[in-house]
Amino acid sequence: MLKKPSIQRTILKTLSKKGVYSVDYIKKDVEDVILSPSTASNKTSYAIARSIKNLLSDGLVEAFNSEHKQYLRLTKEGKQKINNIALDCEASLVSTKWDGYWRIILLDIPEERKSEREALRYLLKKAGFACLKNSVWISMYPFEHLFTNIKKDLNLSTELIIIVTDKIDEETEKEFFTLCGIQK
Repeated sequence: MLKKPSIQRTILKTLSKKGVYSVDYIKKDVEDVILSPSTASNKTSYAIARSIKNLLSDGLVEAFNSEHKQYLRLTKEGKQKINNIALDCEASLVSTKWDGYWRIILLDIPEERKSEREALRYLLKKAGFACLKNSVWISMYPFEHLFTNIKKDLNLSTELIIIVTDKIDEETEKEFFTLCGIQK
């Protein structure tokens, strides 16, 4: 049996498609995804409103008001959360067969932005990267596009460097395989 998607995840996924949506559009979209139109009720409307309130208080979305409607959009934290959701979703996993290219990410985020650094380290681990040295992460899997998007979304032009190469020295390769428990 398939698990119903959560209301908060559905809202975040909707907001990730386009910059800004009206609250009315989001409510209708959530009802379409989670429920059949015949089962929509006051309980559903309350659950959606409560989810929106929680996303706002958690800092994952921000609200804007016009004369007639309220609009929502993702914050930086919301974009990080949606990237996390994408990594958790089995349908979005990238190929686990090595294409012969190494993905190396150099991460240099200062101490005053520790929570952002920790969130990126978490994403790197979820994507199958191994930490070779303090700020050097390496993987065989093609997640470089995800991290390129994260780099753009979070404006990390100098703090995150992505290298894709087909050659690394034998000692580094051996260390990577040891860290990942891969027999070669």
